Amino acid sequence: MNIINKVISLNDGRTIEIETGKLAKQADGSVVVKMGGTMLLAAVTCAKEAKPEADFMPLSVDYKEKFAAAGRYPGGFLKREGRPSDYEILVSRLIDRALRPLFPDDFHAEVFVNVFLISAEKDIMPDALAGLAASAALAVSDIPFNGPISEVRVGRVNGEFVINPSFSQLEEADLDIMVGATYDNIMMVEGEMKEVSETVMLDAIKFAHKEIKKHCKVQMELMEESGKTVKREYSHEENDEEIRKAVESFCYERCYAIARSGEDKHTRSDAFEALKEEFMQTIPEAEREEKAMMVSRYYHDVEKRAMRRMILDEGIRLDGRSTSDIRPIWCEIDYLPMAHGSAIFTRGETQSLTTVTMGTKLDMKEMDEVLIQGTEQFVLHYNFPPFSTGEARPSRGIGRREIGHGNLAHRALKSMVPVGQENPYAIRVVSDILESNGSSSMATVCAGTLALMDAGIKIKKPVSGIAMGLITDQGNKKFAVLSDILGDEDHLGDMDFKVTGTRDGITATQMDIKVDGLPYKVLEQALEQARQGRLHIMNEMMKTISEPRAEYKPHVPRIVQITIPNTFIGAVIGTGGKVIQEIQKTTGTTITITEEGEFGIVDIFGENKEGMDAALATIKAITTVPEVGEVYTGKVVSILEFGAFIEILPGKEGLLHISELDWKKVEKVEDVVKVGEEVTVKLLEVDERSGKMRLSRKALIEKPEGYVEPERKPRPAGGDRDRNNRGFSRGNDRGNSRGRGGEHRR
Repeated sequence: MNIINKVISLNDGRTIEIETGKLAKQADGSVVVKMGGTMLLAAVTCAKEAKPEADFMPLSVDYKEKFAAAGRYPGGFLKREGRPSDYEILVSRLIDRALRPLFPDDFHAEVFVNVFLISAEKDIMPDALAGLAASAALAVSDIPFNGPISEVRVGRVNGEFVINPSFSQLEEADLDIMVGATYDNIMMVEGEMKEVSETVMLDAIKFAHKEIKKHCKVQMELMEESGKTVKREYSHEENDEEIRKAVESFCYERCYAIARSGEDKHTRSDAFEALKEEFMQTIPEAEREEKAMMVSRYYHDVEKRAMRRMILDEGIRLDGRSTSDIRPIWCEIDYLPMAHGSAIFTRGETQSLTTVTMGTKLDMKEMDEVLIQGTEQFVLHYNFPPFSTGEARPSRGIGRREIGHGNLAHRALKSMVPVGQENPYAIRVVSDILESNGSSSMATVCAGTLALMDAGIKIKKPVSGIAMGLITDQGNKKFAVLSDILGDEDHLGDMDFKVTGTRDGITATQMDIKVDGLPYKVLEQALEQARQGRLHIMNEMMKTISEPRAEYKPHVPRIVQITIPNTFIGAVIGTGGKVIQEIQKTTGTTITITEEGEFGIVDIFGENKEGMDAALATIKAITTVPEVGEVYTGKVVSILEFGAFIEILPGKEGLLHISELDWKKVEKVEDVVKVGEEVTVKLLEVDERSGKMRLSRKALIEKPEGYVEPERKPRPAGGDRDRNNRGFSRGNDRGNSRGRGGEHRR
């Protein structure tokens, strides 16, 4: 074995090791990346030839976490890893977005990148190492690739930037971004922030790039030591210079005219397609099928150049706007009368219909991944049906794009959505994209803000979002930053830079750059233009609703929340859940209990006020500590010769001695009370050691005039106090802690 090891030293003394030549040697390239006890195996393979019909880069990236890496069993019946989790898909997308632009434009052979988490230290975040592992595997292969790249996470903890922070460090951070870059250029940025400034975000990107340069340099050394500096030769495209010139001559001016017409998306698309078809008619019929792919490629280049020159030379965009103009916006809330909250946000030809649903803690999303377990109170789902772009094809479920766009919108809003004690509801936001022509994820952020306020969720601040684009000429001598980009401007442009935030700062971002050598001054202009665009969009949104509704809608189920000492939790739940299940069944409510320190947080969720009040009264009764001198109405549960046992509170019985039934002499207990009857009594005494209770009915009856206390007989030696249980209770005395719970209604 020819094993090669390289080490990257971080500024704080931690190290990242890269090893090749030991595992997965039949792959075109493979490495193991190690940091602490966390290890990732990356393997890349490439087809020998491209498929005949391929005119694009067929790249597949899969990130997979093995439960054995952390010494855990997978969940489910089969007890084995199944389909990728949302988290694994998001990491796969992070790798893909940094790698894809760096394969040669004319390289069309299938490439497969697999990254496995094979060992997992609990506090180390493996996603920050996945891009490095994928790039290093490509570096030690002969696959053509204009890298290397690396990805690092930057967190800001107590005002200081940290490279690849741990899970615990990130809990204290107000900035969390992932940056992917080559030695020279930023390729990808994605992350979330707690209302940081544009300057802070730019500084974080620069901080990340400084570290990435070290990673790239080590990979270049690894490439040289493994003898892979020369990559394989390939020839996937057939070219014909005469046809290229013919397409240019026939189509360019007419493409420019169509681009400048300012027509809507479909009219413009039809016109471009008709022009290409018109050119195809100039080719001899016998050659059309053979030349079709080549013509499409050349025509795409002409269409792209016409649009870009129009923007650079005239400052005019496909829909007639200037570079900084925002498309017309209209909004509406409460569109769906029975949803808990709803909103429509339409900007140009992009439209989101978004709903909010409020549920109990039982509705929270459960996370059971290799290193992440727990629940998530706020979730956001994004759907992109084919009809939103006018496509006539079936919908085959949720894809990676939907998960990625939904995650970006979720990150944009989550720091503004109250959770925990501020809000007992589980919240689900669903954005259905009904029309799309660019920036549907940002429409989701805007519609989500409006729908949350329509639902009466007390969000901290409203959030808006915008997608920025970039057009550059050769060498970046001339550039134009575009606000609120169209789908074609994303596809034919050099950057897709999404920024979300409140009026006070950025909450999330996602940036993909497709051009080499983008200066930081361009990013600065893009961030400032994005800030101005966000504020304009925010002002338009606030015309529809400027703050959350004061009250939830009438049909929204309510939650009553009560805090109880944790010693009462068992009493409320009962053996095998018997007590809580009975309360829910008889009152038609849903009840959850969460233990937090010395207290239990009880949430009563229901649509019927009477049922909720009944459930609340029952729980209060269970958790109430009986007080001497108080009057209770209870039920007679049993009768003995010397008295009756009365349940004055659920699970709490006291003895009503025969002598305390009435002022007059009572011969038989049954003469006054019977089993099952309700009787009002006063609590006379609670034994300090046992908690047993002595009750009196007589104390609530007016003393007869001239009443004489009967003479008491002397007690025999040894007494019979214990035998008769005089003055004591039997039954359940659980939960006998002092203190009352606090309550507030939602």
